[in-house]
Amino acid sequence: MVWIHGGAFVAGSGSDPGSAGDAFAKQGVILTTINYRLSRLGHFAHPALSKEHPDEFKGSYAYMDQIAALKWIKENIAAFGGDPNNVTIFGFSAGGVSIHSLLTIPAARGLFHKAIGESSGGRDGVLTGRPINKENADPLYPVSAETIGMNFAHKHKIDGTGADALTKLRSLSVEEILDGGQESDSSGVKIYSGPILDGKLVVETAESAYQAGRQAKVPLIIGNCSGEIGGPFVSNAASKEALFALFGDNAAEAKAAFDPDGSKEFAEVMTKFNTDWVWGEPARMTARAYVAKGAPAYIFQFGYVAAASRERSRYGAGHGSEVSFVFNTLHARWGSPGEATPEEKELAKIMNTYWANFAKTGDPNGNGLPAWPLYNTQKEEILDIDLDGKTVGKPDPRKARLNVIEKAFKQRDRIQVRGI
Repeated sequence: MVWIHGGAFVAGSGSDPGSAGDAFAKQGVILTTINYRLSRLGHFAHPALSKEHPDEFKGSYAYMDQIAALKWIKENIAAFGGDPNNVTIFGFSAGGVSIHSLLTIPAARGLFHKAIGESSGGRDGVLTGRPINKENADPLYPVSAETIGMNFAHKHKIDGTGADALTKLRSLSVEEILDGGQESDSSGVKIYSGPILDGKLVVETAESAYQAGRQAKVPLIIGNCSGEIGGPFVSNAASKEALFALFGDNAAEAKAAFDPDGSKEFAEVMTKFNTDWVWGEPARMTARAYVAKGAPAYIFQFGYVAAASRERSRYGAGHGSEVSFVFNTLHARWGSPGEATPEEKELAKIMNTYWANFAKTGDPNGNGLPAWPLYNTQKEEILDIDLDGKTVGKPDPRKARLNVIEKAFKQRDRIQVRGI
């Protein structure tokens, strides 16, 4: 198994204690965690760079690192007792976005055999590729990566698009390039691009590939937490009514799905809306694309919240809540102090075993585990881990919400969605 860490492509590390591989090793799985270049070292474009070697891959150096790691594993993992013909990639957040990218980047084809995306999205807009040199080509990313690169250069008093500009850029220190992680300058001008569609390495977004059936045909697990993030993350709507109005002709359906009796707090509605828009419905869309291609897909929703955290996490499990359960590293869990309860330990054992089983066979199920239904478009069953940690395979309880979100994606300009 190969873990690709999260951190919005600007932070994170493969050495985090929460992603230690002890529990996987006890299940007979070799875990490899990797690092990849972050911030402008990982994603950067500039006209002078594009001109220098026009036939080379450009822009998303983070993905080049991930592909290089997978090539190394293919060539060397047998020496460590691994099987180069049974490699599972999995990742969370930006690492999950990376999973979608690796599933759809031609240069990554054949380097892995199964994939797991945790809070990974799947549709355009979730850290997906920005055009390298086309302005206003994508409403989610109207400013090209090269323009953003020039904005960054200008901040350091480097102008022009010739070799002299490139020489000056290369004279900057690592500290100046990282720039404290700043993504915009003091006036709000964007100076960090995120992932880039260069047309050679990253030839299209994952959503585009899924809609055309061009993704790698491998078994897939995909899912997210039940209350990923609140607030104005996707939309600036200031009330429930304003949010539902953004659905246009489907406003009544949105209200019925998210707030059927009118009693929900706005904060809860926004949390569920953010979760479903960015992660929930895109995961379902992705799973459907795999089913259509004849590949097995399994969907999960992780909703467990520790009793001590329920006042703070009132609307469900937040972003990243499942990671320490997947790795069975509860001792390293942030945000939930104290000794893990017997119920938490059992849930971590179950989650870790699902992931290990899938890595071995392409099916997460096994003896002693609650049955995880294979996803299909007739029954639409998922694995639902509820607030108390009960693990049940059942029809997706979010169906009404995801259905209206799916309709809204066809008019996504209404929602004021950001390219996150």
